[in-house]
Amino acid sequence: MASRQSRKGILLAAALLLAGLLGYAFWPRAIPVETGTVRRGAMTVTIDEEARTRVRQRYMVSAPVAGRLLRVTLEAGDPVTGGKTELARLVPVVVSLLDARAREQALALVTAAEAALTAARSNVARAGATSQLADAEWVRNQRLYRQGHLSASARDRARQSAGAAIATLNAANAAVVQRQAELAAARAQLGQGSPGSEGAGSEGVGIPLLAPVSGRVLQRLQQSETVVAAGTPIMEIGDPERDLEVLVELPSAEAVRVTPGNRVLIDHWGGPQPLAGVVDRIEPRGFTKFSALGVEEQRVNVLIRFDGEPAARRGLGHGYRVEVRILVWEDDKALMAPSSALFREGEQWAVLAAEGNRARLTPVTVGHDNGRQAQILSGLSEGQQLVLYPPPELAEGARIAPNPVD
Repeated sequence: MASRQSRKGILLAAALLLAGLLGYAFWPRAIPVETGTVRRGAMTVTIDEEARTRVRQRYMVSAPVAGRLLRVTLEAGDPVTGGKTELARLVPVVVSLLDARAREQALALVTAAEAALTAARSNVARAGATSQLADAEWVRNQRLYRQGHLSASARDRARQSAGAAIATLNAANAAVVQRQAELAAARAQLGQGSPGSEGAGSEGVGIPLLAPVSGRVLQRLQQSETVVAAGTPIMEIGDPERDLEVLVELPSAEAVRVTPGNRVLIDHWGGPQPLAGVVDRIEPRGFTKFSALGVEEQRVNVLIRFDGEPAARRGLGHGYRVEVRILVWEDDKALMAPSSALFREGEQWAVLAAEGNRARLTPVTVGHDNGRQAQILSGLSEGQQLVLYPPPELAEGARIAPNPVD
């Protein structure tokens, strides 16, 4: 009898051990997950795109009359001074004898060209005075801004006025060069030529083509001595040091989010630090462009001006590749959660909050999202831990083994 009771005890113990092993084997285990923290800090939303630089005001120097263009010695990159540097020299074709009527018409053209040149020189004087006044106003406003007596918008307006005055002066100088070329063309038609035009066989004769503005040679289109027609492009002039801007082609859906005045970071241009910029203008007309994959897109030109000293971007020229990040929204004290913690739960956003060793489903209201962080408007508080990349099998109340990653 004792032996029978002993066997029953052994069987009972074995049954209990087997039940324990089965319970342990099928007991729900904690799911290992990575967690991120809800925190408060600076957050930005940017539009990132490749772009290129360009000189804002470019001048194409062309032949004013048909003739023989002497060899061009200037090369791309050479500095030029407006109204002084000789870019090229053109020897007009030999004119035929004029009858009395044609001669009177040619004399009238010369007189009109001389009057237009006088008016253009007067415009240069007026534009120079305006530029000096604008520069003085810009210096005063800079000093008042540093002393705290002037707003940033007033300072920016003064800077814009100074820049506009310089552009007006450059345009007036270019007009003088144009009128000089027109006068030379009129004299050539009359048969007078320009001073020193006798002896068309030497290098020091003909019509000198002067630089319309100060800057550098961007492109030389003609080099060897040749015969050219009136209007043939010879050289392109611009100032990449002080008149450089950035052109970015944005998809139209992105361009509507951009407004003039948005801050811009210009990166991957070759320098040690990103450059600062400001959105200057958004063109109202879009255009069709095909992407690298052959997808048809509507693009919009957005122009960005540099904000800083020209010395900071030394080396940048016309047509250089850069990358821009346009800040369309920013907040220094935004409540942020990792974007990888968000998922759709019906018609709203939700997260799985890590409370101890349990996952709790929490609906949230999301504002801006930059792909890495999302602005949380309601539903969470600072310091909470959220499950990142929640797996499909993770449900409300499931046991988890959190592993913080930030």
